[in-house]
Amino acid sequence: MKKLVYTSSSAIYGVPKANPVTEQTEPNPQEDYGRAKLAGEKLCWEYASRGLDVSVIRPRTVVGHGRLGIFQILFEWIYQGKNIPVLDGGNNVYQFVHADDLAEACISASQAKGAQAYNCGASRYGTLRSVLEALCEYAGTGSRVKSLPAWLIVPAMEACSILRLSPLGSYHSLMYGRSMYFDITKASRQLEWAPKYSNDDMFIESYRWYVQNRERVLARSEGGADIGPR
Repeated sequence: MKKLVYTSSSAIYGVPKANPVTEQTEPNPQEDYGRAKLAGEKLCWEYASRGLDVSVIRPRTVVGHGRLGIFQILFEWIYQGKNIPVLDGGNNVYQFVHADDLAEACISASQAKGAQAYNCGASRYGTLRSVLEALCEYAGTGSRVKSLPAWLIVPAMEACSILRLSPLGSYHSLMYGRSMYFDITKASRQLEWAPKYSNDDMFIESYRWYVQNRERVLARSEGGADIGPR
């Protein structure tokens, strides 16, 4: 094998002590998904030490091309005109990445020489409230973004997850009210990578896809959702 590109996750960083997160930020996963991704990275570096050429891509939460997971719940609520909750105002800065931009990063990394890790995310992003408000405005269904207190909601989310009363996983309750965004300088320079989609662009595109395919999606999932995006 001449080259391996391993898709890791921002979940390896857990709750970062500072933003932006760089490739030098110490990994500190706090749930099983992040720990599993970090374990995969460690195998990559082990084999890189034996001569395998490896690139590790760490994407922010991926949006686009029918990738739903928890976004199916969000899009369905907006489709029905329901209010969308954020925690403590929703002013936490949160970066996403579009599937097309992630694919471009992986392709570029496959052609790069030498074992390296790259953080990948949108170059244009803002607060969680801002992206949700832009989406609600685009949808025009009457949905509004409403703030809830984190001290009350987060423990309830965690309890419901443990009791399997909620489709949300531990990562969602851990990060929904927190800021997390990457410094993408390394990927931009070494891979000559320039993400095209902003947070707003990718959410609007994905919601539009959901509306166009809603009946098929609901029939496939029988009204549920496969909770996937990290």
